[in-house]
Amino acid sequence: MRPRRLLLGALGALGVIAAAELASRTGLVDPAALPPASTVLAEAGRLAADSDYLTDLVATLRVWAGGLLLAVLVAVPLGVVLGSVPALGTAARVLVEMCRPIPSVALIPLVMVLFSSATQMTMSLVFYASLWPILVNTLYALRDVDPVAKETLASFGFGRLSVLWRVSLPSAAPFIATGVRISASVALLVSISTELLAGGDDGLGIFLTESQSGGGQIDVMLAVACWAGLLGLLINALLVGAERMAFRWNTARVEGIS
Repeated sequence: MRPRRLLLGALGALGVIAAAELASRTGLVDPAALPPASTVLAEAGRLAADSDYLTDLVATLRVWAGGLLLAVLVAVPLGVVLGSVPALGTAARVLVEMCRPIPSVALIPLVMVLFSSATQMTMSLVFYASLWPILVNTLYALRDVDPVAKETLASFGFGRLSVLWRVSLPSAAPFIATGVRISASVALLVSISTELLAGGDDGLGIFLTESQSGGGQIDVMLAVACWAGLLGLLINALLVGAERMAFRWNTARVEGIS
């Protein structure tokens, strides 16, 4: 099934590239507004050997990884506590539901006051945006653990911590991993967006801003967008692979149901 899915995905991507190429070459769209796909891909290949671009790419990945890791370290323990203690979970529900819809970019003026470093500013927004998918997934995963399994273990004399460690966390782990995977994509989006809007010393957003400062270079902009999309695809594929290896029992169960 997986090779078939990969083949269909590749055919879909090739179809979009061919359609974009034809639209530009035939004059259906203005080539100045949408350069041919071959031009964009050639520019993307050139960027792969551009030292300035690679430096900015590494800077963005560093901020992305730092903010995401911090979000995991905070959201998972916090979600476990809130999900395991019903009174705390109920008390925090309103705050969580109120804060998570707030766009991280709307907080740029605030973090510019709080942090003098552009790296710290961007990382804090990446952390904020990445926190909520992980926290919410952890909360709901722990609430949906089979109560019969927990009661059965408790009836054999196991305490609350043992039930949490032996039943609740293993059951919730695949859903927590899904939250991390969602947050990884969100973190990449927020890191580039914040660099574009708030500025800084380096990063893909800064590279885009500088490349467009001397006049519209749409092919460069689209080439960077292609690399960002490819990077997101690679990150997602790596995390999916890690999930399959870590939770083989859950993968087999889901595939058996489907």
